[in-house]
Amino acid sequence: MQQHVFPLRVYYEDTDLAGIVYYANYLKFIERARTEWVRNLGVDQTALKTDHGVVFAVRHITADYIRPARFDEALDVVTRLKSVSAARLVLNQDVCREGLILFKSSVTLVALSNAGRPVRLPAEFRHIEC
Repeated sequence: MQQHVFPLRVYYEDTDLAGIVYYANYLKFIERARTEWVRNLGVDQTALKTDHGVVFAVRHITADYIRPARFDEALDVVTRLKSVSAARLVLNQDVCREGLILFKSSVTLVALSNAGRPVRLPAEFRHIEC
C-alpha cells in the first residue's frame, strides 16, 4: 500500500493563545486522515459496524512534536501502513508542511466487537501489503 496524503488547513479553532496548533489537535488531524485512508481502501466503516459489528479503536499511540504549525498553514497528513496482523494494524502518520515533518506518530489500531471485545481484523485489512 502506498502512502495516503490527507491535506488540511489550520483554522483559528485549532490554535492556542500563541497562534500555534494546540497539541491535542494533531490527534484530531491524524484521526481524520485515518478515516480517509480507510475510505480510500474502499471500506465503509458504518457498514462494517452495522453489518459485522466491528469497529476500530486506538490501542496505542506514540507522538513526537517536532515543530509547530500555525494558523492558516496548509498541512498534509501522510499515512503509511507499517505492519498488519490478524488482530492489529500499525500505522505511521506524519503531519507535514511543504514536506517538512512537524509531528510524527505511530498508531496501533485493533478491531472490537459491539461488546468491546477484540476480534480479528476484517479480511479487507489482513491482506493489505506494507
